[in-house]
Amino acid sequence: MNRPLRAALFDLDGTLVDTLGDFVAALDAMLADLDRAPVPEALVETLIGQGSEHLIRGVLAATGPADIVGALEAPAWHAYQSHYRRLNGRKARVYPGAAEVLQRARAEGLRLACVTNKPVEFAEALLRNVGLREPFALVCGGDSHPRKKPDPLPLLASCAALDVAPAEALMVGDSSNDVRAARAAGCPVVLLSHGYNHGQPVAGAGADVVYDHLDQLWPKG
Repeated sequence: MNRPLRAALFDLDGTLVDTLGDFVAALDAMLADLDRAPVPEALVETLIGQGSEHLIRGVLAATGPADIVGALEAPAWHAYQSHYRRLNGRKARVYPGAAEVLQRARAEGLRLACVTNKPVEFAEALLRNVGLREPFALVCGGDSHPRKKPDPLPLLASCAALDVAPAEALMVGDSSNDVRAARAAGCPVVLLSHGYNHGQPVAGAGADVVYDHLDQLWPKG
């Protein structure tokens, strides 16, 4: 990190909030609507982080005949959206120290953005439901721009909105998607080991630093 930081861009699922329970509940309700069996939680964990479309396609491919996945995508999407909207935040758990580290970062003068692949409607609602919305100047969802992480566009657009250079904005995430987006955008990047990372060890994702706890980012003074 060669330049002083002026902003921090936080991923949401697996970084600030453990939302695996929300995903599993919404997907199981969707699958029940489609007369399919519930999905294993371990599989869902590997599919989180690349947007709802990827998540739904992966679950459909794993729970029934592959040759009809395309035909089911539209009804599955609508069912999932409806169930997730109803369940959003109900089974989520804020990671220890999340609220405090956001407040400490802002107290140090950093501008904060949440940059997630979750649809912005759901991201905004989740942050409000768990009491984390207030510190953020900006929430950028997976549908806020034409491309989502690991493309650098969401990070670059968020930096522009915050009026900071990418090299002055720390990306804080939990997966290789966050690293790839940050590297392409020119942002330094830190990962948290408590997230999902598509079921792969986070140590090999290529971050500048890997922390086990959020409070290691900006320790208490």
